[in-house]
Amino acid sequence: MRMSTEHQQYSTENQADVIRVYAAARGFEIVRTYADAGKSGLRINGRNALKALIQDVESGKADFDAILVYDVSRWGRFQDADESAFYEHSCKRAGIAVHYCAEEFDNDGSPVSTIIKSVKRAMAGEYSRELSVKVFKGQCRHIENGHRQGGAAGFGLRRLLIDPFGNVKGELARGEQKSLQTDRVVLTLGPAHEVEIVRRIYRAFVNDQRSESEIATALNAEGCRTDFGRAWTRGTVHQVLINEKYAGDNVWNRTSFKLKRRHVRNPPDMWVRANDVFPAVVERAMAEAARTIIAARSFRLSDDEMLVALRTLFQQEGVLSGIVIDETDGLPSSSAYRSRFGSLLRAYKLVGYTPRRDYAYVEINRALRALHPDVVGKVLAGLQATGCRITKDSNTELIKVNGEFTLSVVIARCQRTEAGSLRWQLRFDTGLLPDITIAVRMDAANRVPLDYYLLPAIDLASPKLRLAEENGFALDAYRFETLDLLYDIAEPVRIAEAA
Repeated sequence: MRMSTEHQQYSTENQADVIRVYAAARGFEIVRTYADAGKSGLRINGRNALKALIQDVESGKADFDAILVYDVSRWGRFQDADESAFYEHSCKRAGIAVHYCAEEFDNDGSPVSTIIKSVKRAMAGEYSRELSVKVFKGQCRHIENGHRQGGAAGFGLRRLLIDPFGNVKGELARGEQKSLQTDRVVLTLGPAHEVEIVRRIYRAFVNDQRSESEIATALNAEGCRTDFGRAWTRGTVHQVLINEKYAGDNVWNRTSFKLKRRHVRNPPDMWVRANDVFPAVVERAMAEAARTIIAARSFRLSDDEMLVALRTLFQQEGVLSGIVIDETDGLPSSSAYRSRFGSLLRAYKLVGYTPRRDYAYVEINRALRALHPDVVGKVLAGLQATGCRITKDSNTELIKVNGEFTLSVVIARCQRTEAGSLRWQLRFDTGLLPDITIAVRMDAANRVPLDYYLLPAIDLASPKLRLAEENGFALDAYRFETLDLLYDIAEPVRIAEAA
């Protein structure tokens, strides 16, 4: 069985009811259930139940004679219709029959059933394509209405939750998400001192002609910190200066990940924008002046001049990355190199630099470092919701719960081997010695958490741990889809006083 978020008719409970009726009518005994709840059918990635089913079938461990499926689309809504046919063929090749319980045809191998299945597989894929178009149009409409489509608010701004009628319901803290589908999120001005710092950054850059590095140095000297509680850098100041939300504009679709195929960086003419939908932190003329100054750095340079500057940086540093480029004064930004040469990898190749690892490694790690405070924030919010007393060491980020035990949160980047398998490498700070380490495994795209491992210190014999998709009971006994168990364990319990 599989359910994403499509319709109630596809809930796993409804599917199970139909399958039970079908089994009873034909004298089948159901001995095992494989269910992927809340999983997209576009790819097999993340479909742990389907992968387990295929593995049991192909390894000969299957202790059943037939597989009962709700309908053809429950294998998946793959864009290649042959993929679901391949999984069914794998089962039949192992001598296990496949029955579709909610379909009007018998899966008996006849020409009629073969044709109907082929059509339904194609329709399942087409359904996803049509749904993708509808969702995209709906997201565009929300952007035009000034609704935020995910992501942190940014320094000087905050996320505000509103109902369908535009009534304010409250401000969302870091890590918090809306609970009702009909609610919307907009941006509003943050604390006055943060707003003033953003305006100072623009004035210093445009009016005083100070560089991003000089501005960052001045802010750090005053003890100012970013919205993540970190020191300012040239890169973080640069991001404030180029982000159009500070002028009140809502911009979306800079990148695409349609039908879970691959991430694409879209040209500006494909961006979806709505102007003056947020409270502006800085005047539009000031924001446009800042972006014009930044754009002029690269536009006034020829391709050869940009490459000479990048080659010089490579010779000085011995290594290149988006962070290294963005932190170098007098050099166009990494986004300018991407725009001019198509990608950073191509620019690297033109200056003779070959990354020791896939360049995506650097960018992904940068994104995961930015994600870490949000993950920690969600853990803290979950614990506090159960009434736990929380203290957090600002230096080590070690979390103490109820004065009884300590937690540490680590994020594991997903890596794909040459054979196509997924791996996660965990590194633990042995100097912290937390009682429990929450290891967050990211999904294949390194966009959202896939699952969580609650690892007790007593079982961490090594500072490193390598995880595969399946790790055996010794490790997977600590694997959980959510952190609900942790919150239940940590919840304080009142005990009546004994006489």
